[in-house]
Amino acid sequence: MRRLFLSLPLLLMPFVAAGQTAANDPYSAAGRLLSQTPEQASPAAANGVPLWRGADGRWLALQSNSDTLAATQGDSPLQFRAVDSATVQSSDIRYGIAPNVQAHVGVSERNWANNQAPRVIGSEVGATYSDGRYALGLSVGTDNVQGAATLPRLLPGALPGVNGLSAFDSSTQLNARGRFALDGKSGIDLGASVGRVRLLPGNVLGVNALDQKSVSFGVDRGPLSGSIVGRTMAPEAGVPGGAGYNPDRRWNSIDLGVTWRLPWQGQLSVGAQNLWSSGNGVNTPAGPEPDQSRTPYVQYHQDL
Repeated sequence: MRRLFLSLPLLLMPFVAAGQTAANDPYSAAGRLLSQTPEQASPAAANGVPLWRGADGRWLALQSNSDTLAATQGDSPLQFRAVDSATVQSSDIRYGIAPNVQAHVGVSERNWANNQAPRVIGSEVGATYSDGRYALGLSVGTDNVQGAATLPRLLPGALPGVNGLSAFDSSTQLNARGRFALDGKSGIDLGASVGRVRLLPGNVLGVNALDQKSVSFGVDRGPLSGSIVGRTMAPEAGVPGGAGYNPDRRWNSIDLGVTWRLPWQGQLSVGAQNLWSSGNGVNTPAGPEPDQSRTPYVQYHQDL
């Protein structure tokens, strides 16, 4: 099923090509949609490639994105190491239920450089209310590591981890996002997430799951955007830990990042993960677990 959703952009390419051809025909509905200026564009066109629009104002659109991991950190409840040079592919189907309300279902895929670790597949279902300058959305999401739980994934530091955890297996989270548009070129984004991270059996923490919370604050002005994200993890409430593990122990961290989208379809990201952190990890030969090392990064991404 996940492979099917990730293949949606390829399956719908004939429709997109037809839409591009129809853009030259002023008498077709697709031509009118695709030839509109940004000021004239309908909500469907503003949310991706328009697939359908009803007479009552309802619409259906497809949106696909390819981005760097660093550029998407401000919108992610999980922390992925920016230095691993992962790419994020996402596809969303958006449905306009009412003039100010839309629902969406989407999938994402994070691939590591040189395929050095199993892919992380995410899915999300939610709805968003937008009233011009204000927008508020709620969603439920999951993330899962693809592939068998092989030995290298259990060795701290051997492969890229999620939230600094080499034994990350899956997660489920409830997300809330809001946006206040200052004008047509700038805005403020707020986000919050509450969820649970499940770990592979035999991990060095000696627990099956961790409760996680995150909050984010972002500001953008034209091609420049910045975000700060705070995360906290703690053992699952009411479940005792392994030998020598303090059930009151928790880990906190703050990430900071800035992204500049360049005129030639490139983007430059600068920031630091775990700019501030607290909590003591379990010592291993490869370092503490979870890994909360302060990691500055500079990344450049070019769309071809």
